[in-house]
Amino acid sequence: MQNPRLASRRWWYLIPVIFITYSLAYLDRANYGFAAASGMAADLNITPGLSSLLGALFFLGYFFFQVPGAIYAERRSVKKLIFVSLILWGGLATLTGVIPNVYLLIAIRFLLGVVEAAVMPAMLIYLCHWFTRAERSRANTFLILGNPVTILWMSVVSGYLIEHFDWRWMFIIEGLPAVLWAFIWWRLADDRPADAKWLDAREKEELQQALAAEQQGLKPVKNYREAFRSPKVILLSVQYFCWSIGVYGLVLWLPSIIKDAAQLDIVQAGWLSSLPYLAAVIGMLGVSWASDRFQQRKRFVWPPLLIASLAFYGSYALGSEHFWLSYALLVVAGGCMYAPYGPFFAIVPEVLPVNVAGGAMALINSMGALGSFAGSWLVGYLNGATGNPGASFLLMSGALLIAVLLTLLLDPTSGARPAPLSGRQFRPATNS
Repeated sequence: MQNPRLASRRWWYLIPVIFITYSLAYLDRANYGFAAASGMAADLNITPGLSSLLGALFFLGYFFFQVPGAIYAERRSVKKLIFVSLILWGGLATLTGVIPNVYLLIAIRFLLGVVEAAVMPAMLIYLCHWFTRAERSRANTFLILGNPVTILWMSVVSGYLIEHFDWRWMFIIEGLPAVLWAFIWWRLADDRPADAKWLDAREKEELQQALAAEQQGLKPVKNYREAFRSPKVILLSVQYFCWSIGVYGLVLWLPSIIKDAAQLDIVQAGWLSSLPYLAAVIGMLGVSWASDRFQQRKRFVWPPLLIASLAFYGSYALGSEHFWLSYALLVVAGGCMYAPYGPFFAIVPEVLPVNVAGGAMALINSMGALGSFAGSWLVGYLNGATGNPGASFLLMSGALLIAVLLTLLLDPTSGARPAPLSGRQFRPATNS
């Protein structure tokens, strides 16, 4: 049985640091939607079509640099990679507030994606170095909770910053914390248990033996090329592409959709935009707990995505004349789209050995970035071309439905692993 004292120390020491780091990354990529709804287009002469492309450009840079970043993180150092990334993405986000024209905005949005590309796969690799199979869905969830929790408070704070200052000061104020946090990250983060001064020798040995034991029985995979050709990795990549169309179509354009549909000011739109992410926090915690409790992954991924797909279709069917009912369904869709992240990213380390799992997760996440590019661009384009969000709701509903079908095609043994090590099976070495 796992040492409860060791588990407790890891959760309380590492998870807050990981959570804050990913939260800052998400803050600096998602606040563009508020600027787009609040005067940036007029100030920089951005057309509706170009605005949708600008919102999506981040994900194009994000797509190309996922796998190289993950390989560096696995072979070298997550700590160093995240330290440099924090400084660069905080600086770029702050610069967004002082640019004089749209051409510099195009460059910054692309570069921001490049700099942040390694953050998600590097953090997933980091969690694999510190948390066991039985804990991984919850650990992943606390990482990815940085996404909805950040948007939850950012939706309100960004609205007030724009109301009392303007969109430029919003970018400047929200970009600086990442630069300052880089130095706190450097002080607190350790790449592996062996590097941690806050663990004693026995705790380090116990954790390292437990993690090493999990690799036994996994089919060896020689290199990344072999891993990337795995049918399971290909299926998960396409699934995550479709899933991300729905997620980022909603994340980037929800403030504009609400503001235009209900004729609200940006502060009111900010408050309403925050509620889907409150639902997401609740859903993610519940689903990840259940996934770890029953050691099942697939069955906790597809049902929430199906509900989200049906909710988007319901919003389309209701139309703009039933705003509040349609909005309630968007809250359901937002919560359900986020709920399965923890178990989804727990699948890969359970079917691939540690030497290639990080690269495989990066490939899957890069396909998600491509889906995010498609979703954020297409939703912005459809909203501008049609004058209402109906067509984009259909797009997001259909994409999530395809993601559900692909999840159902996943080999049922993908998430199946031997039962967690018991006290009889695993005993840490002791000094005799």
